[in-house]
Amino acid sequence: MSQSHSAVGAWHRPMVARLAGEEHRTATALELFFDLCFVAAVAQASAAFEHELAEGNVGHAVLGYAMVFFAIWWAWMNFTWFASAYDTDDVPYRLLTLVQITGALVVAAGAAEALGHEDFTVITWGYVVMRLAMVTQWLRAARSDPERRRSCLRYAAGILVVQAGWVARLALPEDWGLPTFAALVLAEIAVPVWAENAAMTTWHPHHIAERYGLFTLIVLGETMTAATAAVRTALDGETALGDILTLVIGGVLTVFALWWLYFAQNAPRKLTSLRSAILWGYGHYAVFASAAAVGAGLAVNVAHSTGHGHLSDQAAAATFTVPVAVFITLVWLLHHRADELRSRNDLIHPAAVLAVLAVTFTPGPVLATGLLSAALVAATLVVAARAQGGADPTRSAT
Repeated sequence: MSQSHSAVGAWHRPMVARLAGEEHRTATALELFFDLCFVAAVAQASAAFEHELAEGNVGHAVLGYAMVFFAIWWAWMNFTWFASAYDTDDVPYRLLTLVQITGALVVAAGAAEALGHEDFTVITWGYVVMRLAMVTQWLRAARSDPERRRSCLRYAAGILVVQAGWVARLALPEDWGLPTFAALVLAEIAVPVWAENAAMTTWHPHHIAERYGLFTLIVLGETMTAATAAVRTALDGETALGDILTLVIGGVLTVFALWWLYFAQNAPRKLTSLRSAILWGYGHYAVFASAAAVGAGLAVNVAHSTGHGHLSDQAAAATFTVPVAVFITLVWLLHHRADELRSRNDLIHPAAVLAVLAVTFTPGPVLATGLLSAALVAATLVVAARAQGGADPTRSAT
């Protein structure tokens, strides 16, 4: 059963499930605004990550970044899949979305403290605010959609129980922080699997693919913004543009190639079952996180090339090459079937990943040239994807 959205912003509508095969389904203005607000949290996490890397706290930075980014990604993903099935666009729906946006901004405010001092208090409360808003949305859906009521109630109950766990975690001894975080993450990602097995919600494959594509665009755009800020800071000092020009060109080409590579795929073809949707959706944690980390790595290398920071040449290079390699690997795995992964024609992707990682060990004096080489390797992947009949990103965002 579908519902009309002609009267946009109605005071109240029953939260009836939208059709999974609904024609001309696209992202709404509210969803785009939601993404732009969430990217503020991504930007703050990336900036804090960059700072910790530059200080030489690599292990601490990577762990903290992974933990903070989970809160951002998981809240974004849950809203995206819910909206694909139950977007009523009435006033309660909009106001609850506003609550989630507010929670995301609280998470953004706490990102630096979490990465720098392992204080997750602010982030936890922001995250819980977002998730409790989702509990309310699921209860609305349970009331109006009897066919999937059991699934909706499982979502609401599961999310609520896990949020109690996040709040209780704040009172535990510091030594318990990481183990309890891991346990709660496993509980979070188990909730959709448990709920969807009761009755699968009517998420729309093309809408989901578009939403993920749009968020990838925004995160890659934030990567360019972070790199631009680093270049501006360098030029405000005593650095000449020529000293960092190759580094800048390599970074821009790499990000552009990553964009091209991501959209040279037919994403909706992967979303054909619950299992494939779970793997595809969950796998984007590393896609989004690595995309944002590319910007942080590029900024670290700009600072390193001007004599700032506490990293060796190889460690600085790795802050850029490793996220690029992770992004390429995940896009390759998520958008190819098992038989394609075994094909000799697709060996160029793992070969390119190894080549990008090899750039890490380029001698210091030609570090910028090494980054340009990473960009050229990524560009090679674009050509390979195009030759295999990938989609044209200039025609469709999905």
